[in-house]
Amino acid sequence: MRVELRGKVVLITGASSGIGAKVAVLLAERGAIPILTARSVDKMERLAASISGEHAVYAMDVRSDEQVRETVARVVERYGKIDVLLNNAGYGEFIRFADASIAHFQDMLDVNYMGSVRCTHAVLPDMMRAGQGHIVNVASMAGKMATAKSTAYAATKHAVLGFTNALRRELQGSGIAVSAVNPGPIDTPFFDRADPDGQYLRNLGGFILSPDKVARAIVSVIEKRRPELDMPWAASAGTKFMLLFPRLGNALFGKLLNRK
Repeated sequence: MRVELRGKVVLITGASSGIGAKVAVLLAERGAIPILTARSVDKMERLAASISGEHAVYAMDVRSDEQVRETVARVVERYGKIDVLLNNAGYGEFIRFADASIAHFQDMLDVNYMGSVRCTHAVLPDMMRAGQGHIVNVASMAGKMATAKSTAYAATKHAVLGFTNALRRELQGSGIAVSAVNPGPIDTPFFDRADPDGQYLRNLGGFILSPDKVARAIVSVIEKRRPELDMPWAASAGTKFMLLFPRLGNALFGKLLNRK
């Protein structure tokens, strides 16, 4: 059963650029009401100028309990509901563990994992009262198959997936769907910070996903209320193979996973 998006209020975190921005445009084209949230209001307002139809922009830092609660309250006051929460905010920095500080781990966990927890905690009471809703968490294939120089990033995405799977079970039968989207590497500004010298992107070659493809996939997950989506298919198959045959998988794919 496909959900009609027209009139649905969709709160998007990390909507100032990349996947969040593209999903906002696609949702507006389908008649939904995208609520753009991020720290950079200027970037969101430039994006909002290209969005047709009803939409809204709010400054929100997912690291702040207070800002998250206040923003969710303002959206519910204005529209009466939040139908979908897209937890998309996140970042990565590819650093060897021996060279990483404790702050590197704490800061990334606060955004990538706790940001999703804060936003979900804020929207859930209204969804429970309404008996309907959808929480979509953008995790990563790194949450299933970790690579070198990503000890912090992979850990945060493993946490997001564990949170998503547990919450889905808790909310079964409530009318609230919980989904995980697990993309591989995407050609977005994410890599401006994660891979500033471009070495990882060059090594990836044809494995990198286009942001348009991932954005369309996320919209499809919302429309179909699909519990989980891994992409690309090769990475999805690889994670299953590594789980079943870890020694053989490491022998076959170990060099690929260390390309950073």
